[in-house]
Amino acid sequence: MIKPKLIATAIGSMPFEDADYAVSVSLKRLPDAPIWPQLPRLGVREQMEIQYSEGIPSAVIDYEKSRMYFDTSVDYSELFAAFYEKYLLAMDPDDGDGDCSAMAISEDFSKGIYALEKALEKLDKKLPFVKVQTTGPCSMALTIVDENKRAIYYNEEFRDVIVKALAMKCRWQIQKFSKYAENTVCFIDEPILSAFGSSTYVSVTREDVVAMLNEVIEAVHADGALAGIHCCGNTEWSILIDAGVDIVNFDAFEFGDTIAMYADSVKAHLARGGMLAWGVVPTSKAIREQTVESLEAQLEKVMDGLASKGIDKQSILEQAFITPSCGTGSLAPDDAEKVFGLLYELSGRMQKKYNFK
Repeated sequence: MIKPKLIATAIGSMPFEDADYAVSVSLKRLPDAPIWPQLPRLGVREQMEIQYSEGIPSAVIDYEKSRMYFDTSVDYSELFAAFYEKYLLAMDPDDGDGDCSAMAISEDFSKGIYALEKALEKLDKKLPFVKVQTTGPCSMALTIVDENKRAIYYNEEFRDVIVKALAMKCRWQIQKFSKYAENTVCFIDEPILSAFGSSTYVSVTREDVVAMLNEVIEAVHADGALAGIHCCGNTEWSILIDAGVDIVNFDAFEFGDTIAMYADSVKAHLARGGMLAWGVVPTSKAIREQTVESLEAQLEKVMDGLASKGIDKQSILEQAFITPSCGTGSLAPDDAEKVFGLLYELSGRMQKKYNFK
């Protein structure tokens, strides 16, 4: 059973324009579980969904409008056939060679991946954790549209390709970074799940969401990594647990009490070795009013709320990461610096308090 014991890690995006500087913040403030930084201010290719579109059939980037869409109007049969051939060559459980480089993310789409890789090579030691991430299949499929502005989720052929492409991108990242860490963590970022069950997505079924997430989670597990799911709003947290995720990451600043509403699922999750990542450091202007003491009080409050449901607090503490509530990419750089500074302080303070270091 892996016990992170209140180690700090983070969600991907940062508001900096220098990849090396962003990596230095990651390594300094997240020394036991650094992330590679997503840098949306560098341009459209580093935007959340677009960053993972490279190599997916019929994905079109409209640079003038800073958006992407899937062109379903063309004959994509040969493109799909070529994609599935690459997929089976890599991912077939019996005959696949595991090489997912066909879905690699190039430096044109991510400066942060390669900056972190360079820094870890120079560091020349294994860290407890290294964290990578991908846009989740639900968020990509429900956010990105076709040429008629219809969410691509509702085209089952394209939806399947998206799930499989993202699964390969997860494995490619894990394979790249696993030599630098005792444990590699891959987060699947699913902000769209905060709208699950709303009238907007009434036709999106729980069964389909669980199946899509599970397929990506199983790919993460295929390379021996831990799978996390991040959702920065309120959602039905048991969906993530039912999908087989190892780490549930939620906004513990705004929605910390909601995790206790699913106490039975969380209790089973922790009992089988699952973890919670408490996003208690806000990534809004609220950060300007916070201190390490105020964040400690909030974290203790929401952890005690979960413990009051009959869950052992020591297990909650030992099977916990601490994170920001979301990415910092939309913040002013000074606010982001404060997020990471307080995160580092809070992790150290809590670990000392509970004799974890």
